[in-house]
Amino acid sequence: MSDRSKKITIYDISEKSGVSIATVSRVLNGAKNVNPDTRERVEAVMSEMGYKPNAFARGLGLDTMKTIGILCADSSDTYLAKAVYFIEEQLRRNNYDSLLCCTGYESSNKKKALDLLISKKVDAAILVGSNFLEPSRQGNKYIRNAAASVPIMLLNAFYDYPNVYSVYCDDAGAMEQATDLLLDSGCRNILYLYDSRSYSGQQKIAGFTRSYGKHKIDFSPDQLQFCPCGREDIAGSIEFITSLWDKGMRFDGVLASEDALAVAALKFASAHDLAVPDDIRIIGYNNSFLATMTIPELTSVDNKLQPMCRQLVDTLLNVLSGHEMPVRSEYSGEIISRETA
Repeated sequence: MSDRSKKITIYDISEKSGVSIATVSRVLNGAKNVNPDTRERVEAVMSEMGYKPNAFARGLGLDTMKTIGILCADSSDTYLAKAVYFIEEQLRRNNYDSLLCCTGYESSNKKKALDLLISKKVDAAILVGSNFLEPSRQGNKYIRNAAASVPIMLLNAFYDYPNVYSVYCDDAGAMEQATDLLLDSGCRNILYLYDSRSYSGQQKIAGFTRSYGKHKIDFSPDQLQFCPCGREDIAGSIEFITSLWDKGMRFDGVLASEDALAVAALKFASAHDLAVPDDIRIIGYNNSFLATMTIPELTSVDNKLQPMCRQLVDTLLNVLSGHEMPVRSEYSGEIISRETA
């Protein structure tokens, strides 16, 4: 017997009555802006299927838990930590509490954490970072299951499924622009450094390769290098770049999937007497505080993290109020030019 047959959810009501989940939510809330025929149809389906809202349901006229679950893989990661801060700040301003689970990167732990939040009767769940989106449909079953109970918000990833809302940066387009900048500046052998194979990471690689194709310039797969060091291990990243150089690899530009890798590239250049940007040009990603702490200061892509977090919370609150909202909100990255490119 499937999980869905054991427990009827608003997803099932939406599917059988032929209306959106937001409309079902409005019916449960007793909202006035619902067509009477639609309301009657939804209520008939609920009665037929034996749907009974839980004790926290808005449809009973009781208060919600006013609590949002947040999943974050690694709270020590600067980017993810800032995202959680921005999201919690917006939630507090709107009188919502939050429950934070730091899951790590193992798929099984992500699923357990999301299941735990759902069991705590949160009003919605926010998945911070594209690492929560798995490459396979089966891997994302835990998201689909959760979306049958509460709205699921994805930050910096897009997943097309009912009751899932995505707010993300066009990482492919932003990295394509960064690659264009280096190629147009005369670079030909650009080293692309990355440390994540997440949805966002794959989008960035796509943008890099797209730019080379657009410029009709050949590039070697060796130019794409996965750095296995942790983001805080700058010394390890420098050693990794040095090992490529020692093997005979030469590059006149470095594009990094995040700023810490770009900082390592800067330190490598200094150690090898390569002038930046004359001998080698370097661009980072995320426009973090690291970009202005280096000499020279680092050119980096601003992926609009704070505006994305604000949009995510705004979308969520409107969904919880029963309003129809776009399932995807896309932002364009912006190259912040400094002294390295």
